[in-house]
Amino acid sequence: MIVAVMIPFWVRFERKSFHAESMVMIAMLAAIAAVGRVPFVSLPSVQPTSFVIIVSALVLGPEVGFIVGSVAAVVSNLFLGQGPWTPWQMFCWGMMGFSAGLLRHRLWMATRWGRIAFGFVWGFLFGWIMNIWYIIGYFGEMTWHTFAMAYAASFYFDLAHALSNVFFLGLFAGRWIKILTRMKVKYGVLQEDS
Repeated sequence: MIVAVMIPFWVRFERKSFHAESMVMIAMLAAIAAVGRVPFVSLPSVQPTSFVIIVSALVLGPEVGFIVGSVAAVVSNLFLGQGPWTPWQMFCWGMMGFSAGLLRHRLWMATRWGRIAFGFVWGFLFGWIMNIWYIIGYFGEMTWHTFAMAYAASFYFDLAHALSNVFFLGLFAGRWIKILTRMKVKYGVLQEDS
């Protein structure tokens, strides 16, 4: 069911005709997001993947944010292990990128504190959505008790994800946004072919 939710995003992206430079940049960002997760594997939920996805979407838009997020989940799981959680991670990181792209023109998202708040909130949202997979996969039934257990057990991991988003967005987002914006303008990235 979660895969069916993602299909319209992929189809819409697939129907567009982009220059080779655009495709290379999107692939590069997805690869950076995916590979950035691997060195941090010993620190549960701490990784720069969410940061790369959010910044990509802020500069290149919601569709690119979704693609970078969903591809990063699949590619990073080639190293860390695929499983029934992978489509859920694809959805979570994809929606993180999509929502960042949708909100990129809001005044508060142009500020450092706005981006930090967005990353903090998505650190928890990511975990809360992933908890639904956990409940379905391990408990089989959704009750208030199973929800309470799952969300209590994941609090530390969700907080770690939120704080790592704060760290990476606070320190590096401004510089990355400038670099990606320059590349977008210089190479005409994301202009559709005629």
